[in-house]
Amino acid sequence: MSGDSLMSGSFVVADYVVFALMLVVSAAVGVYYAWADRGQRSSGDFLMGGRRLTALPVSLSLTASFMSAITVLSNPAEVYRYGANIGFYGLSYVMTMVVTSEVFLPVFYRLAITSTYEYLELRFNRATRLLGTVLFIVQTILYTGIVIYAPALALNQVTGMDLWGAVISTGVVCTFYCTMGGLKAVVWTDVFQLGVMLAGFLSVIIRSVVLQGGVFPIISDSQQGGRLNFLDFDTNPLRRHTFWTITVGGTFVWISIYGINQAQVQRYISCKSLTHARLSLYINLLGLLSILLCSVFAGMCLYSVYKNCDPWTAGLVSAPDQLMPYLVMDILGDYPGLPGLFVAAAYSGSLSTVSSSINALAAVTVEDLIKPYINMSEKHLSWTSKGLSLIYGVLCIGMAGLASLMGGILQAAISIFGVIGGPLLGLFTLGILCPFANSKGALSGLLSGLVVSLWVGIGAQIYPPPPKMTRPLSLTTEGCNFTTTDMCNCPLLADNWYSLSYLYFSPIGTIVAISVGLLVSLFTGTVTYSTVMRRSGKLDLTRDREKKFGSANPAFCDVELDLTKSSIPT
Repeated sequence: MSGDSLMSGSFVVADYVVFALMLVVSAAVGVYYAWADRGQRSSGDFLMGGRRLTALPVSLSLTASFMSAITVLSNPAEVYRYGANIGFYGLSYVMTMVVTSEVFLPVFYRLAITSTYEYLELRFNRATRLLGTVLFIVQTILYTGIVIYAPALALNQVTGMDLWGAVISTGVVCTFYCTMGGLKAVVWTDVFQLGVMLAGFLSVIIRSVVLQGGVFPIISDSQQGGRLNFLDFDTNPLRRHTFWTITVGGTFVWISIYGINQAQVQRYISCKSLTHARLSLYINLLGLLSILLCSVFAGMCLYSVYKNCDPWTAGLVSAPDQLMPYLVMDILGDYPGLPGLFVAAAYSGSLSTVSSSINALAAVTVEDLIKPYINMSEKHLSWTSKGLSLIYGVLCIGMAGLASLMGGILQAAISIFGVIGGPLLGLFTLGILCPFANSKGALSGLLSGLVVSLWVGIGAQIYPPPPKMTRPLSLTTEGCNFTTTDMCNCPLLADNWYSLSYLYFSPIGTIVAISVGLLVSLFTGTVTYSTVMRRSGKLDLTRDREKKFGSANPAFCDVELDLTKSSIPT
């Protein structure tokens, strides 16, 4: 019996109503902001919310942006198969917020830029900016394809609803409210969708706790099944998940998202003050931790319910990412509306991520690829931004087709961020923290970081690491009356370099980019502190922009910036 036949038809009218309601509210927010802001015609209002947003909605939006359907579907399945040590992501979240608020935020906020890649031209040159922009666009479209495909898979599994119907409806609703309402619509729909995600998780958790007779039996089952593997301090970098891979690798991945990713930076620099921007990051930290806690505990519930009869090995579901929807139909099927709530939660996760991505893609295209080369009026730019939102929405739906060919959803998503985000993080870090780095160093650092991380990332796809490195925990079907086969007798191919934990792709890219960038800068003639001060026309931010932006970031005191060639909006 297949999972599809088991569950199709279980979705009742109430479930469809709950689900449709979530889509209608999301679309309505877009319509509301399109109407409310109809008098504002500038692209800045559309892309940046007029830089008047406050900390609370922005923080919730930051949380929702990258807590996607991947979190709702894959994190619990990850805990079920590999154990709860992904809870260590909590530590990487804390380190990420500190680094972002102290290193990256002050620089971007005081420059009052729309696209983070404008910084690269100010600091290095236009070629670096263009390369950064193109890499960001590629990374985001790839990632967004996965994010649209993930919940569609869950929907197909739970309801028998047509897979591509689901993919297209997600893309269409999302594109609609992004195109209509701009950043404000994206932020406020994110706030609503975060609420739906938490409600969906809680419905599953509460019902599991009632079924299993309390929280302690669930913890006890997880302990006996080896799921509470928190004391894994193995330093072997080839191991998939240990304390070190998750805290160190995870920190690099998340800093590349919060510190330099346009989708996140665009939100906190649209706050009305630097204090609001900082506050939004720290409130967002609480949101991230609460969703992480929910997803890890949901995975423990999943294990507790199926500890004697694993639906995956038994063939009731065809992929681990379908375990959560299977559990939902199993334990909530008798409660009309609750399965719909969970699917709406998975869907909300996707909508929030895709909308952020579409908005960010439109922003970088306008700022980096159109404004510097084409002279347009503000009204035309505003319409161009809306048109771009529409085009990118369609592109992202197309990418979902590619995502259907990729393996584990969580791993694929983090691999994309690691391979492209790592070298980009290295480039920005080089610019902000290394005063003598020059444009030759920046470009060669970015390219070499990209080559190395692509080599490692593609190698890992071709030669997947053997089970002794990934260490899936044991699952049993004793309580099912099924015969099971051994899950993997894979040959130990390329059991060295390519077995590197996928969480280390990002640190490798970052470290290579910084190291090569520093070496090339040293060999191609550096700009010393005294020469910057003497050189005419080369301005130093501490003196020149103090009046407009308050105390300047000390990282800029020796930076060679040619502000005469660029116009920075204030």
